[in-house]
Amino acid sequence: MPIGEICSRDVVIVKRNDTILEAARLMRQHHVGDVVIVEERGGLRIPVGIVTDRDIVLEIMATELDPTVITVGDIMEQDLVTVKESMGIFEAIQYMRSKTVRRLPVVDENGALLGILALDDLLELLSEELLAIARLVRYQQRKETRQRQ
Repeated sequence: MPIGEICSRDVVIVKRNDTILEAARLMRQHHVGDVVIVEERGGLRIPVGIVTDRDIVLEIMATELDPTVITVGDIMEQDLVTVKESMGIFEAIQYMRSKTVRRLPVVDENGALLGILALDDLLELLSEELLAIARLVRYQQRKETRQRQ
């Protein structure tokens, strides 16, 4: 299954010059742990960075910087890791592990932002699949028990 089918399409986006305070308010309003920084290029929203709630705590709050002055561009992850929507789930998991990231912006063939794949999304999907397998085992045991009576 390609990750384009399971990624969240509701991505909270900001511009490089938006303040940390604006980003934090958006995260709170939308109940998310990150914002993706985009630039408009040829009518496409191209992801160029990401800022997480953890980044805000460690870089701004813990160092007592002013969140009304510092921009997301000042603290965003510069080497943004993205994946194409056609990538498979297990390939995406391996990629996340190799890049040590918990969130992956998902892009189309032109590099435009389509969604975001979070570790939480993968955990939910995999737990559902494991539950289905466990139910299959239980069903098979019950079926075998009924047949042998």
